[in-house]
Amino acid sequence: MSSNDLPEETRTERDTMGEMEVPASALYGASTQRAVLNFPISGRPLAPGMIRAFGLIKWAAARVNGQLGHVDRDLTDRIEAAAQEVFEGKLDGHFPVDVFQTGSGTSTNMNANEVIANRCSQIAGKPIGSKEPVHPNDHVNQGQSSNDTFPTAMHIAAAVALKGELIPALEALRDSLRAKAEEFDRVLKIGRTHLMDATPVRLGQEFGGYAMQAGRAVDRANKALKSLHELALGGTAVGTGLNCHPEFPQAAIAFIAEKTGIPFREAEDHFEAQAAKDALVECHGQLNAIAASLYKIANDVRLLGSGPRCSIGEIRLPATQPGSSIMPGKVNPVMSEAVTMVAARVFGNQSTVTWSGANGHFELNVFMPVMIDAVLESISLLAKVAAVFRTRCVEGIEANEERCGELIEYSLSMVTSLAPVIGYEPAAAIAKESVATGKTVRELCAERLGELGISAEQLAEALDPAAMT
Repeated sequence: MSSNDLPEETRTERDTMGEMEVPASALYGASTQRAVLNFPISGRPLAPGMIRAFGLIKWAAARVNGQLGHVDRDLTDRIEAAAQEVFEGKLDGHFPVDVFQTGSGTSTNMNANEVIANRCSQIAGKPIGSKEPVHPNDHVNQGQSSNDTFPTAMHIAAAVALKGELIPALEALRDSLRAKAEEFDRVLKIGRTHLMDATPVRLGQEFGGYAMQAGRAVDRANKALKSLHELALGGTAVGTGLNCHPEFPQAAIAFIAEKTGIPFREAEDHFEAQAAKDALVECHGQLNAIAASLYKIANDVRLLGSGPRCSIGEIRLPATQPGSSIMPGKVNPVMSEAVTMVAARVFGNQSTVTWSGANGHFELNVFMPVMIDAVLESISLLAKVAAVFRTRCVEGIEANEERCGELIEYSLSMVTSLAPVIGYEPAAAIAKESVATGKTVRELCAERLGELGISAEQLAEALDPAAMT
């Protein structure tokens, strides 16, 4: 038998339901172990952002409980030190509870309480599991309930991710698209509506539209962040604030705001904050719109770069990797494909978040863990894909000016600017003849200047693509 096959050593811990064998090296206790055994579902714990948010909540609670005299200062000093380690991500490995757990997130709240209490025992030189000198419920959870800490952690985790990950990524993408819009401003190309030829535009105008979409995405991400500013902390079990000092929530939330740099504030109505999750539905609605914008940009980019010889080919995309195992030399628009797949995932998460938000039952929502998992996944995916799309695609895009000019000349839509000069019906007849003969609008008009009653100069002026943009 190898060392890997040896059974892991355990210790015995006790909670209100009795004794439980817990891995000897684990900082969590009996309550967490019960959840591990009860929910062997996805094998995926909550995102690190949620664990760190819980660390911050417990840190803030200890600081304020010490100041209010609800817990002895020597104990709150220990709790603060341990909670700070959770906040800093040093103890992530001790949070094994599955995403698909109790809908209130009670298991995760108790996981945090037990880890912090046991870390305090470790620091004090006491046995793990002894609940000395710090008790997970009496001290770490003082003035709190899972029903207000979990929704508070949801808002903190999502807000921190929006501020630190998504907004900077979208701002950088916006700036890169703006730079491309300026670079391509003099490049004339054909416009398209209904996937059919339309009047000319400048490639810079097209990319300017994408830059504006990215800019609006930044605005939407900031709106999503603003929707999360209210925190439920202080409502305890059902929103009444039972067992919570009236000064506790405001002081604890001020501490959280200071540490995150986000202007969090106490919920205006604790019953709404705990029973409903409308703020997170609103937040993800903005993420859904951002995903739709990125999908449009990425999809246009891959279509504009399609070819390189047998399709549109108005831009050249950076070659990032071989595109085929059978066709040598083939290069595919893989970065655009990554963006569109992320968008598909976010669209799916929108359904999860909406359904979860609708399931508030009386004084509590019981879909919270899966809801925040979907929100944080959307934020993370959007931030990461926006960054790689910018660096590995957008920044390397080049204009194929020759192809742009060629397609303008062959486009039937060039006849549009002739309509005010020669009339709509003669212009339509020329367009039909161009289709039938393969000749360009310019060639057909040049052959019958007298018949059309215009000069060569008038024709050149009417068919000047730059003037049309």
